Amino acid sequence: MEYLVTMTTHVPEGTSEKAVDDIRTREAAHSRELAAQGHLLRLWRPPLQPGEWRTLGLFAAADDDRLEEVLASMPLRVWRTDEVTPLSRHPNDPQTEATKTAPEFLTTLTIAVPEGTPARTVDETTAREAQRARELAEQGHLLRLWALPAEPGEGEPSALGLWQAQDTAEMQAILESLPLYAWTRVQTTPLTEHPSDPALAAR
Repeated sequence: MEYLVTMTTHVPEGTSEKAVDDIRTREAAHSRELAAQGHLLRLWRPPLQPGEWRTLGLFAAADDDRLEEVLASMPLRVWRTDEVTPLSRHPNDPQTEATKTAPEFLTTLTIAVPEGTPARTVDETTAREAQRARELAEQGHLLRLWALPAEPGEGEPSALGLWQAQDTAEMQAILESLPLYAWTRVQTTPLTEHPSDPALAAR
């Protein structure tokens, strides 16, 4: 099973720079070990405010308990809080990996079909969405797609997408090309490289 983990680190006031450097060095080494074991798949840095220390990680584990063991083994966990989002298989997931250095983006896509829309229209639009997803994967834009757990009180399906695009304008144009876009709320997060990202070593 795969998980998206938002890791937020708060270094205790008064901690020496040497102590910070030491734990970061051990964290990088342990990240390489977790990647070799198949638990750590990707790492990114989202946009940060001054003084923020936050990382997004894509992890794999057999279940929630095993994931917690993996996260607890990381040296920075002593200063860190983790927000875990379980990810499920999406039928349009191309399961491809980043092969070039174009900027990456995460998108949360929440679909709300207008009330009264004929079922046939929904089915046809959904089929065209699947075809468009295949095209974008072949073009190297769509890397992964996961189903997200439903929010309490919301029945609308949501998906998490990992994309590559040259810039935010191209990313927006890609999203607008999706047949379901008119029915979709989109939240886009631009990502920057993390020095411990396993994909960097693979390149």
